[in-house]
Amino acid sequence: MTIKDLASKPRGRREFLKMTGMLGAAAAFSATVAACSSPGTATGGSAAATGAATHLEAGISYALSTGFDPMTSSGATPFAANMHIFEGLVDLHPATREPYLALAAADPKQLTDTSWEIKLRSGAKFHNGDPVTVEDVVYSFDRVTDTKNASLFAQFVPFIKSVKAKGEDTVVFTLNYAFPLFATRISVVKIVPKKLASADQAAFDAAPVGSGPYKLVSATKDDKIVFEKFADYNGAYAAKADTMTWYLLSDAAARVTAAESGRVAAIEDVPYLDVDRLKSKMNVESVQSFGLLFLMFNCESGPFADKRVRQAFHYATDTQTVIDRALLGNAKPATSYVQETHPQYVKAANVYGYDAAKAEALLKEAGVTNLEIELLTTDTSWVKDIAPLLLESWNKLPGVKVTMQNLQSGALYTEHVDTGKFTIVAAPGDPSVFGNDLDLLLSWFYRGDVWPTNRFRWSKTAEYKALQGMLDAAVKAKDEAGAVKAWTEAINLLSDQVPLYPVLHRQLPTAWDEKKLEGFKPLPTTGISFVGVAPKA
Repeated sequence: MTIKDLASKPRGRREFLKMTGMLGAAAAFSATVAACSSPGTATGGSAAATGAATHLEAGISYALSTGFDPMTSSGATPFAANMHIFEGLVDLHPATREPYLALAAADPKQLTDTSWEIKLRSGAKFHNGDPVTVEDVVYSFDRVTDTKNASLFAQFVPFIKSVKAKGEDTVVFTLNYAFPLFATRISVVKIVPKKLASADQAAFDAAPVGSGPYKLVSATKDDKIVFEKFADYNGAYAAKADTMTWYLLSDAAARVTAAESGRVAAIEDVPYLDVDRLKSKMNVESVQSFGLLFLMFNCESGPFADKRVRQAFHYATDTQTVIDRALLGNAKPATSYVQETHPQYVKAANVYGYDAAKAEALLKEAGVTNLEIELLTTDTSWVKDIAPLLLESWNKLPGVKVTMQNLQSGALYTEHVDTGKFTIVAAPGDPSVFGNDLDLLLSWFYRGDVWPTNRFRWSKTAEYKALQGMLDAAVKAKDEAGAVKAWTEAINLLSDQVPLYPVLHRQLPTAWDEKKLEGFKPLPTTGISFVGVAPKA
């Protein structure tokens, strides 16, 4: 679909597409072939131009909490790695969020309201040397949409009915209903080699094989991830370094030291206290993001099965003090599910300003007089800075005593959350790495089984069922008014129920040395990217 095609649609539909971001996506697609002809070529100032072996090094904030299989991996670090290892048919550039053709040879072609076809890039290979085939593409989508695989990404593509091969180089998608974001949303599904992924999923999760510009050499938990250039890559963003090492430095001081000493050329998640000092030595930029700190409750049993108790803890959170003291002002209190700069922002019906009296009244109304609980948090540095301030706020409530435990993300979810052994969690989240439209951002936490069923345990409620209807109505709406109405209803319901809901949306500071890197850009999402980035001589 091109911009010309969209322009021929009725105005109501056009405005809806514009609002959801599809017009921008289509405009980008119309220039894809020209735009993608140049990124893979190293420029004169790069180290690659000298002919010497080149290397990139970075400091990463988040632990290696999951494996790499793109059907199931949701950890911040493996996801960032997968942006370099795997390709979709279409991908979103990590920094600009603009779509470009990856394994697709040409723009997705719409056949009818509910069918599309895509031709594959000629000569594409996996890292083991096997060609990328239409069979691999069909398999990759089927494994994500097959409910028995419980893929984290199935909730992003409920519109897909079937994917079939057409000849040796084309796949045809049949949809359950017309979906205006098809051409960009399919980027969430990465293409894997059927032969390897189907033979041993656990082995593939640990040692992934993709078709991207870099291939994985090794990954050592709490140490580093090592990549090397994939010489047979023939796509838009060829690797511009021969090797790449990411040091896993969850300790903020270690990350800053690595940057200051020159050990690494870039780090993500710069501690706010160190921003000004690092600016004297390298580039530092903070980008406003969707990235949130959320409170998640066990809604199935215990005190937080009552929404009034959940609401009480939001009212009891002195968010502005948290932002000022822990984040040095680099965040905004949540006034909706998305940040105020988001193109589909709408202020929620319930905004939780600090109101200790309201919190106390809600607890009393719910019959809660003596409450002793443990707050679980991740060991992410900025979350660890915030957590004591949460306890300071909550422990001011009469009859409430909250203790705290910081855990690595993997341990938090596998040992506590996924087993139901928790009452309240404060953790970071940023599904905007997958895309920025409101349907996707809402679907991550509130569709499928992973979060609402297995984590905050809210899926058996009437409100959850009502929410699914609202989300369905929004993406199937015939015009902008219908979509806005449904999304507003969904956000208002969530702001009332708060099974998982943001406390704040923060700015993401990244530091890099422009004397060592060419083409590097900070991300508006969690993670770091060297897609299209070259080391300087």
